[in-house]
Formats: sequence, structure tokens, C-alpha cells
Amino acid sequence: MSNSVTPVKVGIIGCGNISGIYFKAGRTFQILDIVACADLDKSRAEAKAKEHGVPKALTPQELLDDPEIQIVINLTIPNAHFDVCKAALLAGKHVHVEKPLSITREQGQELLAIAKERGLRVGCAPDTFLGGGIQTCRKLIDDGWIGEPIAATAFMLCHGHESWHPDPEFYYKAGGGPMFDMGPYYLTALVSLMGPIRSVMGSTRVTFPERIVTSQPKYGTKVTVDVPTHVSGIMNFANGAIGTITTSFDVWAHQHSCIEIYGTEGSMMVPDPNGFGGVVSIRRMGASEWTNMPLSHGFADNSRGIGVADMAYAIQSGRPHRCNGELAYHVLEAMHAFHISSDTKSLYEMASSCHRPAALPLGLPKDALDA
Repeated sequence: MSNSVTPVKVGIIGCGNISGIYFKAGRTFQILDIVACADLDKSRAEAKAKEHGVPKALTPQELLDDPEIQIVINLTIPNAHFDVCKAALLAGKHVHVEKPLSITREQGQELLAIAKERGLRVGCAPDTFLGGGIQTCRKLIDDGWIGEPIAATAFMLCHGHESWHPDPEFYYKAGGGPMFDMGPYYLTALVSLMGPIRSVMGSTRVTFPERIVTSQPKYGTKVTVDVPTHVSGIMNFANGAIGTITTSFDVWAHQHSCIEIYGTEGSMMVPDPNGFGGVVSIRRMGASEWTNMPLSHGFADNSRGIGVADMAYAIQSGRPHRCNGELAYHVLEAMHAFHISSDTKSLYEMASSCHRPAALPLGLPKDALDA
């Protein structure tokens, strides 16, 4: 560990499926020192602590009361995001939460207001846009390789998660659905590449009002669907570009690229925003074929937790962190906006905006984020 880095003490609340990669971040990034974990099922926290060499397995309240913890990573289910984030902020902790920021816009606004009042930071997944794939796209766009961006398309199409996820019911309840589940990856990537969204229109439907779980251990369970499972939208970006997005749990197969961006001098294929690396392809004006571009940035492997590490460095240096609450709230509002527009059959004007997160510098070491 570099003598110039003072690790930030971190605690994790929620020791479910996704927690493993966050525990790994404590070993990947020298700025992070994960000293405690907690779960409503304390035996689960104890198992994770033993597996990952974390000193303390606690109840959630014990973790919030621990004075040495500076950042709380909130990996609870979406319905608990607001309550745990609010409790962490009121306990004087910075917080980084899995997506989405909260279920409702009002909850998101309250979290940002508490953080501002108390001089604390709110961070939110996804941090995949900090990976080598999308950071390469960002550099190519900023360097003018496709000219001025004028349009974008995004597709996340599958047939839901009940065939593989061990506990899939929440994907079909409030805070779930394809837009709230996977939309944050796509919208965050688009905002990081194109800038904030000015207005949206949306159209939604529920194709299968009931789902039957075919995964274990809940095989055969019937799930009533409470949220739209096919969402299509149009985005008008503040820079004048137009984007289209479709997220669906109703599609068996497709051949769409995840994201494409079209500029005045060329087109770009953006890799899967649910990953960190991937292939970046460019076809410039007059070219007869696509060219795969070398990645300009590192962190192309699974680097979840990079957003927390960036926050930790930012806390120490005073600079803005990239996976910030304003960006997360803008994405949250946009996700609601597609549904509201569909329900009201009208254009939704965004009330929020945000800055494009700063691009990562070139040449960062694999375990650090400040040059």
C-alpha cells in the first residue's frame, strides 16, 4: 500500500448476491478498508465476514453506530435503499447505494437534501461507466472521432430473471421492472457520454401479468406483476441530440447492439453498460467497415466498487466524485418520466439536471483513481 494513501473505513449493509464483488473492492483499491458488514440476517453477515476477512459482523444499527466507519455501502433491496441511506446520513456517514437511488423521486430529493445539510456525500451505482469500455467511448467522443453527437439508441431486452435468480419476485414489484432494474446502467452511460436529458416521452405495457419462477429454491412460485415489463422511450438531450431506449422483460431474442451513438462524422458501438470492458467500434464518415478501437483506459475487468473508491479519494481531496447523487437522481427522474409520460400521454419536461461526470485520467494505476 502506498504511504501517500490513508485508507477510508467502510462498512457494507446487505450481504446478498452482489456483495461479493464489493468485498473484493476492499482488496482491489488501496483507498478502501472494509472493516465491518451487516445484514438483517446476522448469520449471513458472519459468513461473509469470514469469507472475505472482514473484522466485524454486525447488525445494521451496530454498523451505523460504529464511529470509525466513514462510508456505508448500501446493498439492500431497492425498497430498503431510502431507509438505509437516510439512516446512514443521519448517523453522519457518507453513503454509496446500489441502484436505484430510491424508489420515489421525493425520497431521492430528501436524501440529497439531508446530505447537503450535513456536508455528506451520496454516491450511487452503477459505476460501470468508469470502466475501460465506456471511458474509451468518452475519450473518442470528446476527441471528436464521430463529430458532434446527434442521436443514440439503447436496447436492454430479455425475458426476465425468474429462470435464474434465486429470489426474483422483487423484479416485478415497485422499484423493479426492466427500466428500474437495468435502465440505470444504460441511462447513466448515456448521460456520461451525451450529457443531461431535457425531456422524455415513454410508452409502457405489461405483457405477462403473472410470472412463474423456474429457478431454485422458489421453483413454481407464482408472481403477480405490478410494474410495466416493456418500456420504450424517446430522450431529448440538453445538447440537442435525440435518443431512443427500450428495456424489456418480455423479449425472447434480439440482435440489437446495447448502445449506439451517431455523430455528424461517424458512428460508434458502445459496449454493454452492465460491464466494464467490451469492444468499442467506430465507423467514420467514408469508411467501408467498422474498426475495433483499443481501450484507452484500464478497469476493463469487473471493477464494481470503483465508484466507492472514487468517492473515498474525492472525500480526501475535496473534488467532486463521479458516481454522485445528482447524476443518480437525474437518472431516477428519467426512469419515472418514461412511466409518467406513458400514463399521461404527454411530454415530460425534466426538473433536474446534472453535470457530465469528469472523465478518468489516462494512465491510472490499477489500484488507484487519483493520478
